[in-house]
Amino acid sequence: MAKLEKTLQGNFDELLGRIESGILEGSMSASLEDSSDFVSGGARCSVRVFERYSYAGGNRVSLNVTLFQSGDGPVQMSAITAGGSQALFFKINTWGEEAFLDKLRELV
Repeated sequence: MAKLEKTLQGNFDELLGRIESGILEGSMSASLEDSSDFVSGGARCSVRVFERYSYAGGNRVSLNVTLFQSGDGPVQMSAITAGGSQALFFKINTWGEEAFLDKLRELV
């Protein structure tokens, strides 16, 4: 598992759109598996779950991206990857997870 957390400046919808299109256009095997959006008072939260095939790991890797904004404050982002290990009991060969997260780093 790999994780990236950042505080972002900018328009919530534009950031979310850039992440969605960048991830989907960044890999021919990438897909948006599901999404969820919440608004309560002045707060917004959007969750996106992406998946793609990792050639380096020889398996599928998921990326969960959550954006949160309260009022006009900064946008908080949390991104966590999973599924990149090939071992039964130990986590080895997580290159695919890191590569998926690196694509998101480029976008934000």
